[in-house]
Amino acid sequence: MTAASAVRGAAPKSGITGKPWWPWLKRIATLVFFSLVAWLLVEQGRAIEWQEVFTALRAYPPALLMGAVALGALSLGLYSCFDLLGRHYTGHTLPTPTVMLVTFISYVFNLNLGSLVGGVAFRYRLYSRLKLDTATITRVLTLSMLTNWIGYLFLGGLVFGFYTPELPPDWKIGSGGLQILGFVLLAGSMAYLLLCALSRQRSFTLRGHRLDLPSGRLALLQVALGAANWLIMSGLMFLLLQQKVAFPTVAGVLLVAAVAGVVAHVPAGLGVLEAVFVALLSHQIPTHQLLAALVAYRVIYYLVPLVIATVAYLVTEARAKSLAGGAAQTSAG
Repeated sequence: MTAASAVRGAAPKSGITGKPWWPWLKRIATLVFFSLVAWLLVEQGRAIEWQEVFTALRAYPPALLMGAVALGALSLGLYSCFDLLGRHYTGHTLPTPTVMLVTFISYVFNLNLGSLVGGVAFRYRLYSRLKLDTATITRVLTLSMLTNWIGYLFLGGLVFGFYTPELPPDWKIGSGGLQILGFVLLAGSMAYLLLCALSRQRSFTLRGHRLDLPSGRLALLQVALGAANWLIMSGLMFLLLQQKVAFPTVAGVLLVAAVAGVVAHVPAGLGVLEAVFVALLSHQIPTHQLLAALVAYRVIYYLVPLVIATVAYLVTEARAKSLAGGAAQTSAG
């Protein structure tokens, strides 16, 4: 060991990482977080009448269930590619499987615990362990979330504008208002594409972070991937409803429910998704069939991926600690 490394090794730790309480605080925070995950799984499980679920699932043709699982996996896989756009946008060099794993874990926790925990906190946590700086993570995160919602604007604009679902008469917005909203959403997505393709000013500063406009081609790819993912999610719900409701109607109701879930700030949109579907579709399909399809949707798209993502995150954390420990032993040696 050189004299310089000996001096570095003898130097006291600086910042909060040098505080004796910091490791305990991290352990407590980790324990609280996974206790929250366990609580969420239990609460979702308790809210489900499992006997009815098993009865409903047994009533589904096996081929239909396999198709639903395949669509769920396709949607999760497609969303996991969103951060690959961010890799191209920022120029970082993390491997494709690593980027997709980080995106998958973040997205699933985003679905179940909200965007601040999943979409934001997990990306910063996992990417920082992979040595990406904060500015790069912020740009990747921003582009990924924008991909999701610009796709929503485009698809929502088409569905609400041209295939407007019939809303209950007591809803404040009404079908006409929803159609107008659809044209506004579509105009917003088109404005984004034109801005990225034609704007001469390519950089903006937001809260101290510099944001560069993506190219027109990248923006078009964002719209395509984002809209495709919402379409696949709609296809999953359409399949679980056994095609008893027109596909544009299912897509429109799912898009309305997505925004309602965001506004309500309820973890996993518990109750919101069901309330919107029952309110908008109970006149077309019996309520018990609606609820059976929604339960199957939650199991396929929320609960099973949450278990997988939790295991993947724990394995990732364990590997990171193992690598950090090995590096520390090597430098000490």
